[in-house]
Amino acid sequence: MNKAYKISIKTISYTFIAFLASVVTGVGLPTGGAQETAAGAPPEALNVRLVGHHDLQGRSAYHPIPHRYGDRVVFFAGHHAGEALNAQTDQVEVNGMSVLDVTDPSAPVLLHHEPPTGAATFTQHIQVCDGSVLPNADPDKTYLIRTSGRIGVELLDVTDPADPTLITNVYDVGRLEDGGRDTHKIQWDCETGIAYLNGTPEGWRVRVLQVFDLSTPEEPRHIRDFGLDGWQPGGSRPPVTNLHQPFAVGNRIYLGYGSSEYGIVQILDRDKLLNGDPEASDPLAPTPENLLYPEITRLTMPTYYGAHTAKPIYGMEIADYGDNAEHRVLDVLLLVSEETTDACGSDRDVMFLVDITEEDKPFTISTFQVPEEPGDFCHRGVRFGPHSPQDAYHPNFDKTLVVLAYFNAGIRIVDIHDPYRPREVGYFIPRVTELTMEICSGEAGNEVCGTQVQTNNVNVDDRGYIYALDRAGTGLHILELTGEARQIAGL
Repeated sequence: MNKAYKISIKTISYTFIAFLASVVTGVGLPTGGAQETAAGAPPEALNVRLVGHHDLQGRSAYHPIPHRYGDRVVFFAGHHAGEALNAQTDQVEVNGMSVLDVTDPSAPVLLHHEPPTGAATFTQHIQVCDGSVLPNADPDKTYLIRTSGRIGVELLDVTDPADPTLITNVYDVGRLEDGGRDTHKIQWDCETGIAYLNGTPEGWRVRVLQVFDLSTPEEPRHIRDFGLDGWQPGGSRPPVTNLHQPFAVGNRIYLGYGSSEYGIVQILDRDKLLNGDPEASDPLAPTPENLLYPEITRLTMPTYYGAHTAKPIYGMEIADYGDNAEHRVLDVLLLVSEETTDACGSDRDVMFLVDITEEDKPFTISTFQVPEEPGDFCHRGVRFGPHSPQDAYHPNFDKTLVVLAYFNAGIRIVDIHDPYRPREVGYFIPRVTELTMEICSGEAGNEVCGTQVQTNNVNVDDRGYIYALDRAGTGLHILELTGEARQIAGL
């Protein structure tokens, strides 16, 4: 079942609304009060409390990255395409990257908005590394990589987060005859300096993994391009789905292909990926044999599910199995299929918990999804379903709670301490405000439009605060757990 999906955001009064919001609330001031007085119903919440809010100038937001600068906590937000007035510069700027000081989470302060460079029209995806952790970097600097629209990845110096400076393009893939190459979710392993990027190299038929050594940030070194056999230059397989997100943990790389359909999870041996088969004449060439060499296993999903995110949770002790002689501890993979259609217009996507204790035999042991009722989510408009869990690891969350972005159902808190029986223990659905944009899907002349918060991505910081971004322009919501959810996390 194909999920053809087209989004257009109506921005006729977009810049003017952002300007009014900046006048009324003041850029950099805490906007929690504005949230309470804005149009729409109150937030819906269980065991989650809104700590702070910032409107991000009404920009459609995607990737949330909190990062510690000593005693400060700085938050980087990658943005979808669009534009808005930046009251700090008095200029209408194409959506790029917003930088905020969230040291006081109740009063987030906008430090800077960094527009895209060159021909890029957005900068969705971000990763940050301290030079003190990278093997060959300046220990006094902080570095950031971000996707440059759909055409490449660039490296910035964000030692002063209020004044990012471009260091170099990691790569610039240019344009193809069919309208351009693509980029998407990326990961930078700071301890090794290896960056697992996502794009369409020359000759490849779909978006695949592009591996770079950024241990010396000013001197990016391309290691290899990697994907499923058949997609490489000269391959015979029809392009079915793209790489969506790489997730590197220790000596394992988890690749999720197809965010919402034709999903495949591939588990790779990192050393074999980086070095290739020593017995091959050209170990990193994209031959069928070399592309199979690092693979430990793969999980092929039904055509109507995708692998947006595949995140491993190792060493989960199952309390109910305490008397068992064996298998009291499991390794589990969080596997999320992204919802991409509006108003339940297609099949329902879910989060899977997959047993990878025997990693060559992955097996789904449970699922989690938010029921349509009593929230009436199918009829609220726009997307209802999961997008992704928090990317960051945190000792209080890792084996107990998943924070899940769920589009119009907001932020969902899922107890997974028994991975066979995941259960919801909290949620927060932000309220619609005057900045929430109308989003339309479908073909021109037959579009379906709605104005709803679309919680797009979530993350957590080392203090346990939750950061949620809205692709519909409502901004950043900073949350904390309360009640049972907080007790489970041990915060």
